[in-house]
Amino acid sequence: MRLKDIYSIAVEKGIQKDPRNSSEIKGAFEKARKEYRKSKGADRKAFDAERLRNPYADTRILYGDPDRDIRTIMVGIDMEGPELLLADRFNQTGLLPYGPVGPEGRLSIDLVLAHHPEGVAWARLYDVMGLQANMLNRFGIPLKIGEALLNERAGEVARLLAPANHFRAIDIARLLNMPFMCIHTPADNHVADYLQKLFDKAKLKKLSQVAEILKRIPEYADGLKKGAGPKILIGDPDKAAGKIFVDMTGGTEGPKRVYARLSQAGVGTIVGMHLSEEHFKYVKDEHMNIVIAGHIASDALGMNLLLDSLEKTEKFNIVPCSGFTRVKR
Repeated sequence: MRLKDIYSIAVEKGIQKDPRNSSEIKGAFEKARKEYRKSKGADRKAFDAERLRNPYADTRILYGDPDRDIRTIMVGIDMEGPELLLADRFNQTGLLPYGPVGPEGRLSIDLVLAHHPEGVAWARLYDVMGLQANMLNRFGIPLKIGEALLNERAGEVARLLAPANHFRAIDIARLLNMPFMCIHTPADNHVADYLQKLFDKAKLKKLSQVAEILKRIPEYADGLKKGAGPKILIGDPDKAAGKIFVDMTGGTEGPKRVYARLSQAGVGTIVGMHLSEEHFKYVKDEHMNIVIAGHIASDALGMNLLLDSLEKTEKFNIVPCSGFTRVKR
Protein backbone atom coordinates (compact mmCIF):
# COMPACT_ATOMS: atom_id res chain seq x y z
CA MET A 1 0.00 0.00 0.00
CA ARG A 2 1.25 3.48 -0.81
CA LEU A 3 2.02 6.00 1.92
CA LYS A 4 -0.71 8.36 0.72
CA ASP A 5 -3.25 5.52 0.83
CA ILE A 6 -2.38 4.73 4.47
CA TYR A 7 -2.83 8.41 5.24
CA SER A 8 -6.17 8.65 3.42
CA ILE A 9 -7.55 5.53 5.10
CA ALA A 10 -6.48 6.80 8.54
CA VAL A 11 -8.36 10.07 7.94
CA GLU A 12 -11.40 8.22 6.58
CA LYS A 13 -11.50 5.85 9.57
CA GLY A 14 -11.08 8.78 11.95
CA ILE A 15 -14.09 10.50 10.40
CA GLN A 16 -16.16 7.33 10.84
CA LYS A 17 -15.51 7.47 14.61
CA ASP A 18 -15.74 11.25 14.93
CA PRO A 19 -18.16 12.65 17.56
CA ARG A 20 -19.31 15.16 14.95
CA ASN A 21 -21.93 14.29 12.35
CA SER A 22 -21.29 14.57 8.60
CA SER A 23 -22.75 18.08 8.31
CA GLU A 24 -20.57 19.33 11.17
CA ILE A 25 -17.45 17.89 9.51
CA LYS A 26 -18.49 19.50 6.21
CA GLY A 27 -18.77 22.74 8.15
CA ALA A 28 -15.14 22.38 9.26
CA PHE A 29 -14.08 21.95 5.62
CA GLU A 30 -16.12 24.97 4.56
CA LYS A 31 -14.45 27.05 7.25
CA ALA A 32 -11.03 26.04 5.90
CA ARG A 33 -12.11 26.87 2.32
CA LYS A 34 -13.28 30.34 3.39
CA GLU A 35 -9.99 30.95 5.16
CA TYR A 36 -8.10 29.89 2.04
CA ARG A 37 -10.17 32.13 -0.26
CA LYS A 38 -9.57 35.12 2.00
CA SER A 39 -5.82 34.52 2.30
CA LYS A 40 -3.37 36.54 0.22
CA GLY A 41 0.34 36.79 -0.44
CA ALA A 42 2.52 34.99 2.08
CA ASP A 43 -0.52 33.64 3.95
CA ARG A 44 -1.85 32.06 0.74
CA LYS A 45 1.53 30.42 0.01
CA ALA A 46 1.81 29.10 3.58
CA PHE A 47 -1.74 27.75 3.75
CA ASP A 48 -1.86 24.05 4.59
CA ALA A 49 -3.90 22.63 1.71
CA GLU A 50 -4.45 19.38 3.63
CA ARG A 51 -7.00 21.24 5.72
CA LEU A 52 -9.30 21.19 2.68
CA ARG A 53 -9.60 17.38 2.78
CA ASN A 54 -8.46 16.32 6.24
CA PRO A 55 -10.30 17.69 9.31
CA TYR A 56 -7.47 16.64 11.66
CA ALA A 57 -4.66 19.17 11.85
CA ASP A 58 -2.68 16.75 14.02
CA THR A 59 -2.52 13.98 11.39
CA ARG A 60 -0.09 14.41 8.50
CA ILE A 61 2.48 12.81 6.23
CA LEU A 62 5.46 14.57 7.77
CA TYR A 63 8.12 13.46 5.30
CA GLY A 64 8.40 11.06 2.37
CA ASP A 65 7.18 10.31 -1.13
CA PRO A 66 3.39 9.81 -0.94
CA ASP A 67 3.64 7.17 -3.70
CA ARG A 68 6.19 5.04 -1.84
CA ASP A 69 5.09 1.46 -1.23
CA ILE A 70 4.90 0.59 2.47
CA ARG A 71 5.27 -2.96 3.80
CA THR A 72 6.96 -2.62 7.21
CA ILE A 73 5.97 0.11 9.69
CA MET A 74 7.76 1.01 12.91
CA VAL A 75 4.95 2.25 15.18
CA GLY A 76 5.23 4.12 18.47
CA ILE A 77 3.52 6.69 20.63
CA ASP A 78 6.35 9.26 20.59
CA MET A 79 8.58 8.87 17.53
CA GLU A 80 11.31 11.47 17.41
CA GLY A 81 15.04 11.68 16.73
CA PRO A 82 16.11 8.53 18.67
CA GLU A 83 13.42 6.36 17.09
CA LEU A 84 14.16 7.65 13.58
CA LEU A 85 17.86 6.88 14.10
CA LEU A 86 16.93 3.41 15.37
CA ALA A 87 14.85 2.76 12.26
CA ASP A 88 17.75 3.89 10.09
CA ARG A 89 20.11 1.65 12.07
CA PHE A 90 17.83 -1.32 11.50
CA ASN A 91 17.85 -0.59 7.79
CA GLN A 92 21.65 -0.35 7.75
CA THR A 93 22.24 -3.61 9.57
CA GLY A 94 19.20 -5.70 8.68
CA LEU A 95 18.96 -6.75 12.33
CA LEU A 96 15.18 -6.72 12.51
CA PRO A 97 13.91 -10.10 13.72
CA TYR A 98 11.18 -10.17 11.08
CA GLY A 99 9.91 -8.34 8.03
CA PRO A 100 10.28 -8.30 4.24
CA VAL A 101 13.68 -8.34 2.59
CA GLY A 102 14.91 -4.94 1.50
CA PRO A 103 17.86 -3.78 -0.64
CA GLU A 104 20.88 -6.11 -0.70
CA GLY A 105 18.88 -8.82 1.04
CA ARG A 106 18.51 -6.90 4.30
CA LEU A 107 15.36 -6.18 6.26
CA SER A 108 13.83 -2.74 5.78
CA ILE A 109 11.55 -0.33 7.66
CA ASP A 110 9.53 1.63 5.12
CA LEU A 111 7.72 4.05 7.45
CA VAL A 112 8.08 5.47 10.94
CA LEU A 113 4.57 6.06 12.28
CA ALA A 114 4.02 8.21 15.38
CA HIS A 115 0.86 8.73 17.36
CA HIS A 116 1.76 12.07 18.92
CA PRO A 117 2.08 14.82 16.32
CA GLU A 118 5.25 16.47 15.06
CA GLY A 119 5.93 19.38 12.72
CA VAL A 120 2.91 21.35 11.51
CA ALA A 121 0.69 18.66 13.04
CA TRP A 122 2.11 19.57 16.45
CA ALA A 123 2.14 23.32 15.83
CA ARG A 124 -1.57 23.29 14.95
CA LEU A 125 -2.72 20.74 17.53
CA TYR A 126 -5.15 23.32 18.93
CA ASP A 127 -7.12 23.22 15.66
CA VAL A 128 -8.64 19.83 16.48
CA MET A 129 -9.96 20.90 19.87
CA GLY A 130 -13.22 22.17 18.42
CA LEU A 131 -14.66 18.66 18.18
CA GLN A 132 -14.70 18.55 21.99
CA ALA A 133 -17.67 20.94 21.89
CA ASN A 134 -19.63 18.27 20.01
CA MET A 135 -18.67 15.66 22.60
CA LEU A 136 -19.85 17.94 25.38
CA ASN A 137 -23.07 18.61 23.50
CA ARG A 138 -23.86 14.88 23.58
CA PHE A 139 -23.82 15.11 27.37
CA GLY A 140 -26.15 18.08 27.65
CA ILE A 141 -23.89 21.11 27.33
CA PRO A 142 -25.23 23.56 24.72
CA LEU A 143 -22.99 23.75 21.65
CA LYS A 144 -22.47 27.52 21.89
CA ILE A 145 -21.34 27.25 25.51
CA GLY A 146 -19.01 24.38 24.65
CA GLU A 147 -17.54 26.31 21.74
CA ALA A 148 -16.96 29.40 23.90
CA LEU A 149 -15.17 27.33 26.54
CA LEU A 150 -13.12 25.50 23.91
CA ASN A 151 -12.06 28.70 22.14
CA GLU A 152 -10.58 29.97 25.37
CA ARG A 153 -8.73 26.71 26.04
CA ALA A 154 -7.52 26.42 22.42
CA GLY A 155 -5.95 29.85 22.77
CA GLU A 156 -4.06 28.66 25.84
CA VAL A 157 -2.79 25.60 23.98
CA ALA A 158 -1.77 27.66 20.93
CA ARG A 159 0.30 30.00 23.11
CA LEU A 160 1.86 27.04 24.90
CA LEU A 161 2.91 25.32 21.66
CA ALA A 162 4.13 28.42 19.83
CA PRO A 163 7.75 28.46 21.14
CA ALA A 164 8.46 24.76 20.43
CA ASN A 165 10.97 23.48 17.86
CA HIS A 166 8.24 21.75 15.88
CA PHE A 167 10.33 20.47 12.96
CA ARG A 168 13.27 19.01 14.86
CA ALA A 169 12.26 15.36 14.31
CA ILE A 170 11.13 16.02 10.73
CA ASP A 171 14.50 17.49 9.83
CA ILE A 172 16.10 14.28 11.10
CA ALA A 173 13.70 12.21 8.97
CA ARG A 174 14.60 14.33 5.95
CA LEU A 175 18.35 13.93 6.49
CA LEU A 176 17.89 10.17 6.90
CA ASN A 177 15.41 10.04 3.98
CA MET A 178 13.05 8.14 6.29
CA PRO A 179 9.29 8.33 5.56
CA PHE A 180 7.53 9.74 8.60
CA MET A 181 3.84 10.15 9.47
CA CYS A 182 1.71 10.86 12.55
CA ILE A 183 -1.87 9.82 13.31
CA HIS A 184 -3.32 11.51 16.40
CA THR A 185 -7.02 12.41 16.56
CA PRO A 186 -8.20 9.58 14.24
CA ALA A 187 -6.68 7.09 16.72
CA ASP A 188 -8.06 8.98 19.73
CA ASN A 189 -11.50 8.93 18.09
CA HIS A 190 -11.25 5.14 17.94
CA VAL A 191 -10.46 4.68 21.62
CA ALA A 192 -13.11 7.19 22.72
CA ASP A 193 -15.77 5.50 20.58
CA TYR A 194 -14.70 2.00 21.69
CA LEU A 195 -14.78 2.77 25.42
CA GLN A 196 -17.94 4.89 25.35
CA LYS A 197 -19.85 2.08 23.63
CA LEU A 198 -18.38 -0.44 26.05
CA PHE A 199 -19.50 1.51 29.12
CA ASP A 200 -22.90 2.39 27.66
CA LYS A 201 -23.59 -1.30 26.99
CA ALA A 202 -22.26 -2.52 30.35
CA LYS A 203 -24.48 -0.16 32.39
CA LEU A 204 -22.11 -0.26 35.34
CA LYS A 205 -23.38 0.63 38.79
CA LYS A 206 -20.26 1.09 40.94
CA LEU A 207 -17.15 3.13 40.29
CA SER A 208 -14.97 0.11 41.03
CA GLN A 209 -16.56 -1.67 38.07
CA VAL A 210 -15.40 1.09 35.72
CA ALA A 211 -11.76 0.51 36.68
CA GLU A 212 -12.16 -3.28 36.58
CA ILE A 213 -13.57 -3.31 33.05
CA LEU A 214 -10.61 -1.23 31.88
CA LYS A 215 -8.14 -3.61 33.50
CA ARG A 216 -9.52 -6.47 31.40
CA ILE A 217 -8.52 -4.70 28.17
CA PRO A 218 -5.05 -5.93 27.06
CA GLU A 219 -3.50 -2.49 26.58
CA TYR A 220 -4.62 -1.37 30.05
CA ALA A 221 -3.55 -4.66 31.62
CA ASP A 222 -0.12 -4.04 30.12
CA GLY A 223 -0.15 -0.48 31.44
CA LEU A 224 -1.05 -1.78 34.89
CA LYS A 225 2.02 -4.04 34.90
CA LYS A 226 4.17 -1.07 33.94
CA GLY A 227 2.81 1.12 36.75
CA ALA A 228 0.72 3.34 34.47
CA GLY A 229 -2.60 1.55 34.26
CA PRO A 230 -6.18 2.42 35.25
CA LYS A 231 -6.85 3.93 38.66
CA ILE A 232 -9.58 5.77 40.47
CA LEU A 233 -8.24 9.28 40.95
CA ILE A 234 -11.31 10.82 42.60
CA GLY A 235 -14.19 8.91 44.18
CA ASP A 236 -14.98 6.01 46.48
CA PRO A 237 -14.88 2.60 44.74
CA ASP A 238 -18.32 1.75 46.17
CA LYS A 239 -19.82 5.03 44.98
CA ALA A 240 -22.37 4.99 42.13
CA ALA A 241 -20.73 5.47 38.75
CA GLY A 242 -23.71 7.32 37.28
CA LYS A 243 -23.51 8.58 33.71
CA ILE A 244 -20.04 7.88 32.28
CA PHE A 245 -18.31 10.37 29.98
CA VAL A 246 -15.25 9.08 28.08
CA ASP A 247 -13.00 12.09 27.47
CA MET A 248 -10.21 10.87 25.18
CA THR A 249 -10.18 12.85 21.96
CA GLY A 250 -9.86 16.40 20.74
CA GLY A 251 -6.11 16.91 20.86
CA THR A 252 -5.54 17.58 24.55
CA GLU A 253 -7.28 18.33 27.84
CA GLY A 254 -10.34 20.52 27.49
CA PRO A 255 -11.31 23.68 29.37
CA LYS A 256 -11.02 23.63 33.16
CA ARG A 257 -14.37 25.33 33.66
CA VAL A 258 -16.27 22.57 31.86
CA TYR A 259 -16.42 20.26 34.89
CA ALA A 260 -19.08 22.30 36.65
CA ARG A 261 -21.21 22.17 33.49
CA LEU A 262 -20.76 18.39 33.17
CA SER A 263 -21.73 17.91 36.82
CA GLN A 264 -24.88 19.99 36.31
CA ALA A 265 -25.67 17.91 33.20
CA GLY A 266 -25.71 14.75 35.30
CA VAL A 267 -22.33 13.21 34.47
CA GLY A 268 -21.24 11.03 37.38
CA THR A 269 -17.90 9.70 36.15
CA ILE A 270 -15.27 10.95 33.71
CA VAL A 271 -12.90 8.40 32.21
CA GLY A 272 -9.85 10.13 30.78
CA MET A 273 -6.30 9.47 29.68
CA HIS A 274 -4.76 11.84 32.20
CA LEU A 275 -5.55 14.90 34.33
CA SER A 276 -3.21 17.81 34.98
CA GLU A 277 -2.82 19.20 38.48
CA GLU A 278 -4.56 22.41 37.45
CA HIS A 279 -7.54 20.50 36.04
CA PHE A 280 -7.56 18.31 39.16
CA LYS A 281 -8.10 21.40 41.33
CA TYR A 282 -11.16 22.39 39.30
CA VAL A 283 -12.82 18.97 39.23
CA LYS A 284 -12.33 17.76 42.80
CA ASP A 285 -15.10 20.02 44.19
CA GLU A 286 -17.69 19.04 41.55
CA HIS A 287 -18.77 15.76 43.23
CA MET A 288 -17.80 13.71 40.17
CA ASN A 289 -15.70 10.57 39.94
CA ILE A 290 -12.52 10.55 37.89
CA VAL A 291 -10.98 7.37 36.53
CA ILE A 292 -7.63 7.73 34.80
CA ALA A 293 -7.25 4.96 32.26
CA GLY A 294 -3.61 5.69 31.50
CA HIS A 295 -2.21 7.92 28.79
CA ILE A 296 0.14 5.65 26.85
CA ALA A 297 -2.13 2.60 27.25
CA SER A 298 -5.06 4.59 25.85
CA ASP A 299 -2.96 5.80 22.93
CA ALA A 300 -1.84 2.23 22.25
CA LEU A 301 -5.47 1.04 22.24
CA GLY A 302 -6.46 3.75 19.77
CA MET A 303 -3.56 2.95 17.45
CA ASN A 304 -4.31 -0.78 17.63
CA LEU A 305 -7.97 -0.24 16.73
CA LEU A 306 -6.96 1.98 13.82
CA LEU A 307 -4.33 -0.50 12.60
CA ASP A 308 -6.94 -3.27 12.76
CA SER A 309 -9.11 -1.19 10.41
CA LEU A 310 -6.14 -0.45 8.15
CA GLU A 311 -5.13 -4.10 7.95
CA LYS A 312 -8.55 -5.10 6.69
CA THR A 313 -7.31 -3.62 3.41
CA GLU A 314 -3.72 -4.87 3.49
CA LYS A 315 -1.48 -6.64 6.00
CA PHE A 316 1.70 -4.97 7.24
CA ASN A 317 4.72 -5.99 9.26
CA ILE A 318 4.43 -3.90 12.43
CA VAL A 319 7.51 -3.17 14.52
CA PRO A 320 6.29 -1.87 17.94
CA CYS A 321 8.33 0.82 19.65
CA SER A 322 8.16 3.74 22.10
CA GLY A 323 5.35 2.58 24.40
CA PHE A 324 3.31 0.81 21.72
CA THR A 325 2.43 -2.89 21.93
CA ARG A 326 0.55 -4.45 19.02
CA VAL A 327 -2.70 -6.15 20.01
CA LYS A 328 -4.96 -7.46 17.25
CA ARG A 329 -8.72 -7.88 17.60
